[in-house]
Amino acid sequence: MTMKLSVKRFRTRRSEPVAQAPVRAAQQPAAPARKVVGDDAFFPSSLDDGFGNQSFPTARNPMATVPEAGPGIDAIRREGLTGRQLRMARRVAQKHGLPATSDFDAVRLLRNAGIDPFQTNSVLELVSSVDAASGGSRALTVTPGGDGVQLPQTMKPLQIANTAARAEQTHIAEVMKIQRDMAKRRRRKSILLMARMFVFVLLPTIMAGIYYYTIATPFYASKTEFVIQKAEAPSASGFGGLLSGTPMAGAQDSIAVQGYLQSQDAMQRLDTDIGFRALYSDPSIDPIQRLDPNASNSAAYKVYRRNINISYDPTEGLIKMEVIAADPEASAAISKKLIGYAEQQVYQMTERVRANQLQGATESYEKAEAELDRANQHVVELQEKYQVLSSEVEVSLITGQIGQLDTQLTQDKLSLAQMESNETPNVARMEPLKRRIATLSAEIAVLRARLTTDGASGLSLAKVQSQLVVAQADVQTRQVMLGQSLAALEMSRTEANRQTRYLLMSVNPIVPDEAAYPRAFENTLVVMLIFAGIYLMLSMTVAILREQVTA
Repeated sequence: MTMKLSVKRFRTRRSEPVAQAPVRAAQQPAAPARKVVGDDAFFPSSLDDGFGNQSFPTARNPMATVPEAGPGIDAIRREGLTGRQLRMARRVAQKHGLPATSDFDAVRLLRNAGIDPFQTNSVLELVSSVDAASGGSRALTVTPGGDGVQLPQTMKPLQIANTAARAEQTHIAEVMKIQRDMAKRRRRKSILLMARMFVFVLLPTIMAGIYYYTIATPFYASKTEFVIQKAEAPSASGFGGLLSGTPMAGAQDSIAVQGYLQSQDAMQRLDTDIGFRALYSDPSIDPIQRLDPNASNSAAYKVYRRNINISYDPTEGLIKMEVIAADPEASAAISKKLIGYAEQQVYQMTERVRANQLQGATESYEKAEAELDRANQHVVELQEKYQVLSSEVEVSLITGQIGQLDTQLTQDKLSLAQMESNETPNVARMEPLKRRIATLSAEIAVLRARLTTDGASGLSLAKVQSQLVVAQADVQTRQVMLGQSLAALEMSRTEANRQTRYLLMSVNPIVPDEAAYPRAFENTLVVMLIFAGIYLMLSMTVAILREQVTA
């Protein structure tokens, strides 16, 4: 009976380490050696050459062996490569058939050939190829034609990996697969993004640029500036006087004129005078900007508002007008027509104000004048009716007569009383005196009756005088009222002159010699920004909705 012996394999190592470069050996820690016990097997580490940190007595210090010289070799020597790295480089050089004379020369030749001397895949392939060729036995590799350095090379047989190693390799493979898939998806998303950007942003921008640079009809702009001034009194006072010299004084009139020039009424007048529709429906204009000859008033008004730009600057009080047309002469003609319309509108506004102010004052003056004529006529009628030029004169005359008769009557009465005081009065002399006294008394009574009692004319002198006085007072009152009306009329005329508006031209319209529209670059850039903004908003909306749905 024969028993099968079990032999354990051990790896011998020397206590003397291989001479290392002073800098690189200190920086790279040695990998711990893995002991193989029994049938336990493992794949070589990606950084292990099969020997770990083993040292061999036949191995010499590579820094001490200097069989060759050269700038490349010297630079490699100063890198401080370890013995394991030099062995890996030599094996890779042998695999690729490079005639290396030493380990440093192998590193140089591999680098010159564009091969990484320390690539992990190369070492694994080299170990696999050597193991397959040797059947898993340990071999000693000697560098042919080298520097005499012979290093023992141990080739481990291909063994089955354990579960942990297999799981690790599977995990690495899955991670690499995921990374490749992520890179593929990222490239696909980038291509789709560029396609969407091209379709939704770049393509409309290119089309707009082609239109503005090649198809759009050039339009000419005629610019005009004018201001509406008001004739103000030099001694204006109060809050209105504070604003009289500022642009705010004529702001209301300027805004009214601006609104009229931008109205359909102005467009229809312009069409009647110079043919607005015919100018903007010319076949030479491109279809996008051309007005249809059979277009409605609303469509024509849109074209009018787009090509007639009128603005008011409140800081300076200027009305700025820009007229855009395909013909430069037509642009200047439209500007002049609109200025004429503005002047007529200003005149109509001021004329109405002036007429309203003068009408009341004129009517009041005319009425006062008519009342004065009526009062004078009434006085004349009273004078003719009572045959009295002046009641005061008549009263003074009658009063004078009464006074004279009363004086004479008093004298006669005194004479009669003196005669009667005689013892033997003379009757012949007394009788005439008594008759005279009676006559004087009767005359005085008649004169007094004329003053207070109605006579044959039906009215007493007192009533006549009172009527004449009232009529004359009415005449005086009407004269005062006529004077006041005349003063009010003059004041209204002055105020009406102050309300006069003047349209003062600061920039006259001229025929342009260079097209101002379209602004190709600016318009193309605006189109690009608009479509980019729309695309960005849509993208954000879709992303938010997608996130809400998948949440």
